[in-house]
Amino acid sequence: MALPPCHMMCQFYVHLPDPDRPDRRPELSCLMYQRSADLGLGIPFNIASYALLTHMIAHVTGTTARELVIQLGDAHVYRDHVQALELQLEREPRPFPKVRWARDSIMDIEDFQYSDIIVEGYEPHGSIAMKMSV
Repeated sequence: MALPPCHMMCQFYVHLPDPDRPDRRPELSCLMYQRSADLGLGIPFNIASYALLTHMIAHVTGTTARELVIQLGDAHVYRDHVQALELQLEREPRPFPKVRWARDSIMDIEDFQYSDIIVEGYEPHGSIAMKMSV
């Protein structure tokens, strides 16, 4: 049996600054739609990936990353992930890390390199093993 493809689409929206605050930069929001969503393994990866993409696009467009909104079609939890996800739900959330760039001169999305991404304040909990369900 072949796995169905994971269909995703994203759309960006620019929030213009309030006319009374001309010193503020426009803000960028990303709306990501995912047709089929594995809440245990897939969604955490997609949240991190699309949040980073939103920051990268904001950087090259001169905007400020504002938010990532995710809409899910078939959101599901596999039976063999339930115990691991219950453990995850018991954990106290920690503050979100911050992203900054090693080079401010990046002007094209294709010019980013792995070494350009600096993540500050990332304090993850220990890993929770989940196998890939098929």
